[in-house]
Amino acid sequence: MEMASGSSLLRTIAIIILCYYLFKFLMRIFAPILMQKAVNKMQEKMQEQYRQQQEQQQNNSSQTTQSQSKEKKIVGDYIDYEEIK
Repeated sequence: MEMASGSSLLRTIAIIILCYYLFKFLMRIFAPILMQKAVNKMQEKMQEQYRQQQEQQQNNSSQTTQSQSKEKKIVGDYIDYEEIK
C-alpha cells in the first residue's frame, strides 16, 4: 500500500515539474510575440488619438478664423469724429 502512494506521489511531482518546464519553454517562445502585438496595438491607439487631436485643432482654428471674419463684417463702417471747441 505504501509503495503505491509513494510512486503516485513521485509521479505527481514529476508531472508538476514537467508542466513547469514546459510552460517556461513556451513562454520563452510566445512571450516576445505577444508583447510585440501589445506594443503595436498601443502604438496604433496613440497614433489614432494624435490624428483626432490634430483634426480637432484644425477644426477649432478654422472655426476661429471664420468667426473672426464674420465679426469683422458685423462691426460696420468706421466713423471718424472730430472734436468741436
